[in-house]
Formats: sequence, structure tokens, C-alpha cells
Amino acid sequence: MKRKDLIKLLERNGWQLLREGANHTVYTNGKKVEAIPCHNEIAEMLAKAIIKRNNLQ
Repeated sequence: MKRKDLIKLLERNGWQLLREGANHTVYTNGKKVEAIPCHNEIAEMLAKAIIKRNNLQ
């Protein structure tokens, strides 16, 4: 999955950028924190795990 598509999905579900690091971009929804790797392409298994863990639609 493309990194920008995963970030768009997070933002559509109310997540906001918390901070940017060298290796990860960190998003929060006020209760949870999720680190997104800084790669153009996110491994499919990792993307599915992030989506499932946070009940994203």
C-alpha cells in the first residue's frame, strides 16, 4: 500500500499528525498513537495490521 493512501485513510477517520521523525511519522486520534514508516511503499501485512488495529474504514 502506498504511504500517502494510508495517511489519507487515517486523516479521513479523524487522525492528526502529531510529529515527524527521521524514520516514522506519528499520528494520533487523541487516545491512540500510531507510527507510520517513512517509506513510499508500506508492506501489505503492516498496512493491514494498522487498519485492523485502529478499525479504519
